This record gives sequence, structure tokens and C-alpha cells, in this order.
Amino acid sequence: MIILGIGGILGDAAAAVLKDGQLAAAIEESKLVRRRTYWGQQGDLPEQAIATCLELAEASPADVDAVAIVRPVSAGPEGGFHLKLRARFPNSRIVVVEHHAAHAASAYYPSPFEDATVLTLDRGGDFRCGTRWQASGIQLRLEQEQYYPDSLGDLYGRVTELLGFAAGAEEHKVQWLSVCGDDTFRDLFVEILSLGDSGPRIDRSFFTTERVTHGGFGARFFERLGLADGAAVPETLRPAIAAGVQRAVEAAVIRMAGEGRNLCLAGGLGLNALLVSALESRSGFENVFVQPAAGNAGTSVGAVLYAWHAVYGQSKRAALGSLCLGPVYHAPEIKEAVENCKLRFHYMLTTDEVIDSAVRQLNDNRIVAWMHGRMEFGSRALGNRSILASPLDPYSTENLNLFIKHREPFRKFAASVPAELAAKYFEVGPNARFLSTVGRVRPEHRERFAAAILAGDMIRVHTVSEEDNPLYWKLLHAAGKATGLPVLYNTSFNLFGEPLVCTPRDAVRSFYSSGIDAMFVGNFFLEK
Repeated sequence: MIILGIGGILGDAAAAVLKDGQLAAAIEESKLVRRRTYWGQQGDLPEQAIATCLELAEASPADVDAVAIVRPVSAGPEGGFHLKLRARFPNSRIVVVEHHAAHAASAYYPSPFEDATVLTLDRGGDFRCGTRWQASGIQLRLEQEQYYPDSLGDLYGRVTELLGFAAGAEEHKVQWLSVCGDDTFRDLFVEILSLGDSGPRIDRSFFTTERVTHGGFGARFFERLGLADGAAVPETLRPAIAAGVQRAVEAAVIRMAGEGRNLCLAGGLGLNALLVSALESRSGFENVFVQPAAGNAGTSVGAVLYAWHAVYGQSKRAALGSLCLGPVYHAPEIKEAVENCKLRFHYMLTTDEVIDSAVRQLNDNRIVAWMHGRMEFGSRALGNRSILASPLDPYSTENLNLFIKHREPFRKFAASVPAELAAKYFEVGPNARFLSTVGRVRPEHRERFAAAILAGDMIRVHTVSEEDNPLYWKLLHAAGKATGLPVLYNTSFNLFGEPLVCTPRDAVRSFYSSGIDAMFVGNFFLEK
């Protein structure tokens, strides 16, 4: 049986394919068309993502047994959209999945739990902005709903705009800025949220409908900040404001989740690694699992899982695996891309030669682009589309932030470490497998990882198992053998606001548009 899932139609569109109960592919359209797609800027089918997923699954449109599509869809008569799907996939059943049901399915079904509380939180995917479910076996039972505008995600987006970032796109910057702030404004945001037993009820007196900038905050809010109405937020207050909304949202989500043994999380707020860490350490749950591609794109995976379990009644659970569910490129394709750009390269005959050469580059304090295997699904680089640096390089963070990624200094890089060695250096939970949480550096290693520490002893950690990513795992061990430290700094291989690189040509373009020193694309080595 082949099920095609389509999600995020109105923003961050993606497709996924479940083939005989196994995830065969999942890809965001933005990575293929090379532009980011946000809420309200799309509306048609993610054609390239659909075609690529079917190709990876070795299936044609006529082979598809069901198309599971997630609401909301584009404006206009939904019947027309339905007819378009029927014409494109003539032998398929059409399954329409509610937005938050898709989020819930994407979080629970791939989790290791047989029963769980499932929490979905976003800005307002289908007028609902949050749901809580009780899951057992293959059943998902809706327990509570939260409706826009009483939205944690909307409030977070408003603060994002207030601080000069792009709402709906750069909330992650507010998250990382928050670690530099204190609790000065926490109580203000708790008051705005007005959290009750049924969830938040946003106090609208802190906003004005007459202002289309500054997040729509009104005179009462600015007065509480100690500023004139509509004034620009000074740099000195920005970290405290970010910390205030972050900590108030963390407290609200912990209360909304309730208590239990197992918790699953999805929706846009699930991308907030500090929130996930708070749930792991301060909630009433023993175990927490977050869908790593928690935003709208992840609903494509939720759609196929919902159809498989809730519509077809199948009991076999599908795992996310390594989350590397995108295209892979082989030597002839890489060679063609490099030669078309008239570039010199060195082709390495063995994997060991690739590993040894990469370690030498890193030990020489060079920044290395690393593109191997299938592309990751989601926004985070998990060792297949990564930019790497050695923690032993005293200028690694400065070089990565200022000269390559061109981003704010409070946005630190993740430390990748073999999963079986992680406990020696860090305290971190299982969600570090997908970079979905943050960990803590053990006291004896804080000085060594000072450049990557967010605040105090907090650090982003990526645990890598041999099963998930054997090549990257081997590279980490080789680095450890050469230097005594089996850890590399890892950030996503993308520049200038673009999505993660997908093709060899994408990689070449980013490599020569940046300060990256060397690049490995499969067995091809390029350097400047």
C-alpha cells in the first residue's frame, strides 16, 4: 500500500510517502524550489516534493492507494481541489485530515510509547491553535481544544516582530536571545496569557487594532516596559523581553500538558528546543517525545500515519528512522554538477580516505562543508547537510557566525557527539538525537566548549548513533582518535536565509558564496 501525504499547503508545504507501513520519503517543497515558503504565500500543491517523494518510493501517481491531505488548503471551493487530486491520482482514495489531528499523528505514532498525552501547539493552523489528546494503541482521542486568538504561538510571533525579527519565520532567534535575559518581564507575559484550566485567554487590553507594527502591542504594554507608546525597543531590553515570553510560554505549556507518564509534542512550538528541555526537566512527565519536524511540513508525515492507522486500521507503527528521508546524489550526478561549474576537484576512492581527509582539514582549523547521503527532513542538519568545525579551534564560533552564516552571536552551534559517548561530556535526553532539545555541559568540560555554551552550562547537543548515520558517526570517532575529542561543531549547510542545501549544485553555490574552506560532497573533495 502506498499513501501520499501532503501538508502545509498554505505555508511550508511538504509531501511524504508511506510504503507498506514504512516511511519511504518526506521532503519540503522549499528545499527543491530554493525559496522559503511561509504562511499565506502558497496555496497550490507542492509539485516537486510530490514528484520527488514518489520517485524515491519507486511509485507512479497511478500506484498511489490514498492521498491524505491536511487542512487548511487553498482558498476557493474545496471541491475543485478535490477534483484536481482525483485527476492527478486516479486510483487513490482521498483522505482529508484536520490540521491538529495531523500534528498529533505525527508526534504520537512514531513515538516509542503505547499510550501518551499528545499536545499540539501552533499559531493557528485551522482556527485552532492547540489541542490535547489521549492516545492508546492506535487510537487518538481529542480531549481539549484551544482557539485563535488565544494562541501561544501568536503571542510569540508578536514578540518576534516587536524585537525586529520576522514573525512566522524567525521565532527561533527570540528563543536563543532569551537565554541572555532575566525574569524582569516574565510576570508581564504571564499576565497577558491569563492562563486558566482550559488554557490561555489572551488579555487583549495589552494590544491595539490600530497598530500594524510592533506586534500590535498597545499603550498598556509599552507602559509596563517603561517606554513611550510605540517606541523602539532599546537593545538593553531585548534579551529580557525575549526571556519573559519564553519563560511564560514554558510555564503555560507545562500546565496545559498536565501530568502523566508519556508526553508527545508537535506543532510549531515544538521546534522550540528550550521549551522541549523545560518539558523534559520540569513537567510532570517521565518521558517526552517531540516530533523533530514539528511545524507545518511535518503534517505531511502526520497525514500518512493518520491514514495508515486511523483510516485503514493498521496496527504496525512506522518509525522516523534517521529522519534523512530526502534525495541522495551519486557520483555521476555530483561529477556533472562540479564539472559544469568548471571546478577542480579530487575524487577519493574510499570512505576511509574521505574521513581521514576531513579530519585533517578540521584539525587545521578549517571550516568544512559536509554533504552525504539522503537529505534531512526538517530544518535541522543531522550530519548529511552540515557545516562542521573543530571545538579545538579557538576562532571556530567567530568564523562560523561572522564570516559564513552572517548571524547574531547569541545563536550558537550544536555539538555533535557519538551517542554512546555523550554522557561523558554532556547531560542530555533522547530528543538530542534530532537536535530537538538542549543539554548541559559537564563541569569538567565547560571551558573546552565555552564557545558553544548558550548561557551557564546550557548547550545544543546532537547525539549520533552508528545506526542513524554511520558515516558521520565514523567521522566523529576519527576526530576523537586524532585529537582526543570525538565532538564536532555542527550547523546547517545553508546561507542567506535559504533552506538546507539539497543538490550538489546547491552545495557548490553555497560553498563558493561563503567563507567555507573545504567541502566534501560524497567522495568529491573541493577546497579554496
